[in-house]
Amino acid sequence: MNDIIYHGSENIIKQPVFGKGSLSNDYGRGFYCTERIELAKEWACKNNTDGYANAYSINYDNLKILNLNSPEYSVLNWLAILTENRTYWQKHSIAEEAKKYLKEHFLIDTKPYDIIIGYRADDSYFSFAQDFVSGTISLRKLTEAMSLGKLGEQVVLISKKAFEHITYTGYEKAEANIYYSKKNERDKSARRAYRNTRSSNDSINDIFMIDIMRLNIISGDERLKNQV
Repeated sequence: MNDIIYHGSENIIKQPVFGKGSLSNDYGRGFYCTERIELAKEWACKNNTDGYANAYSINYDNLKILNLNSPEYSVLNWLAILTENRTYWQKHSIAEEAKKYLKEHFLIDTKPYDIIIGYRADDSYFSFAQDFVSGTISLRKLTEAMSLGKLGEQVVLISKKAFEHITYTGYEKAEANIYYSKKNERDKSARRAYRNTRSSNDSINDIFMIDIMRLNIISGDERLKNQV
């Protein structure tokens, strides 16, 4: 069965090339797509220039997929991958030790996979993640924050095999005067909602990053269940 995915870009990309892209993207080097054409158009206009939502037919048969939004994983698994790939992080508080702990206990080896499905760390969401890692907000609040602003999933092709399973089908234009504004408004909406979430009272049962380290909580731990 074939599905359609979209890649937002300032360019028309008929033949994506395996091995290109930045290593410091959310999930490392790969071809970043979404199943939502409107979201792809926002990404295409991120620099306030017109762009394109390139469309591809993808056949998922025989591809190994890591879906970070499936019940077996938590936001901490996503966060561990983010700390592995994103280069800029806050340097104060417990952030450095927290990053190390997340990598040791929640990082998933992505090398065996062809595709990763998971959150996209737009600027606002990356700041939420940094707040948690530095000990400012609880895991419950981080999990709530990830649902703000209609974030959406991204589908990332990371193996050569995955690139062989897509076929270019065309594009739709993305006008910056429409989609740059939409992107900014979605980000502002998420930040406004996050300020309310952040200022709400914490529960005595809320778990912070320092608790995860002190209590030696690891991936799959039962104590995480009421936090997500």
